[in-house]
Amino acid sequence: MPTMKTQQQSFWSTLLFNHTTTMETKQELQLQVLQHNMTDQELFTRVSSLSSSKSSSWFGWRYNNDEKMVVKVAFMFLTGRGLPLASLWDKFFEGHEGYYSIYIHTHPSFQDHYPETSVFYSRRIPSQAVYWGTSSMVDAERRLLANALLDESNQKFVLLSDSCIPLYNFTTIYDYLTGTNLSFIGSFDDPRKSGRGRYNPQMHPQINITHWRKGSQWFETTRELALHIISDTVYYKVFDQHCKPPCYMDEHYIPTLVHMLHGEMSSNRSLTWVDWSKAGPHPGRFIWPDITDEFLNRIRFTEECAYYGRDGENVTTSKCFLFARKFTKETLEPLLRISPAVLGFGP
Repeated sequence: MPTMKTQQQSFWSTLLFNHTTTMETKQELQLQVLQHNMTDQELFTRVSSLSSSKSSSWFGWRYNNDEKMVVKVAFMFLTGRGLPLASLWDKFFEGHEGYYSIYIHTHPSFQDHYPETSVFYSRRIPSQAVYWGTSSMVDAERRLLANALLDESNQKFVLLSDSCIPLYNFTTIYDYLTGTNLSFIGSFDDPRKSGRGRYNPQMHPQINITHWRKGSQWFETTRELALHIISDTVYYKVFDQHCKPPCYMDEHYIPTLVHMLHGEMSSNRSLTWVDWSKAGPHPGRFIWPDITDEFLNRIRFTEECAYYGRDGENVTTSKCFLFARKFTKETLEPLLRISPAVLGFGP
């Protein structure tokens, strides 16, 4: 009788090297990947071995009529429970199958009931409980990244919350993300108590105060940078030991890591808009009366920023944000109603 280890090796051998597998088997393998029982460390090790392998995996690849691989964007949803705006996202993804992958991290005790017609059906990864203000938040982010990295056709990775909405249609967002070699990770030197004031001198010598950065938890990254984030063990341990409230690891770990080691890979800005106009540890929330054409267009077009294309061209654009949060469940109906005219998708 084969051992569990032998069974796992057989599964991954099939996953990586069987180029004659039927489409039905490929879909079954994709589902098995989401339902695996690897520990985080085993998962991260597996991802590292995939990235260093010289063999080319077909898993998840989609080809166009010219036999060229189609790049996919991984949309990673980090939520404590369900996705109250799932119907809006279903409309957003409609008609673009093969150009995206979806991953959901939620509380392990939560029972989701997405219909089979939903893009979120069976897209849940093995998850653990997440507690605000602790390293478990970053653990969930890394878990999402690692699961998404198992599919080698995923080349861009977007972290989203259950209260996020898209500000444009799928084609616009896809072209924006795949049209540049840079990642979009907010990272800045904040001299205030809520920035440098959170630095713990015990982080020295691995991290000193001049390295310290702050940024949005919600990021968009390339595959190369995602692999660097997953591969880090040195700086994660420093943060895990010494970044405790009022230091919040999800606001400092990735911004600081990227600034220190891979700053040239990021544009130093997030593509997810939030309202910090009110004082407090959490951004403003939006309810049904807030949803108007004027409000959404104000988010979409009120700023200008630099965009660096793959060909090295630096252009100024008014599309600085592709997503926004925090939108409550009651905003779903008005968002669905105005999305065709304002956001460019649906009904």
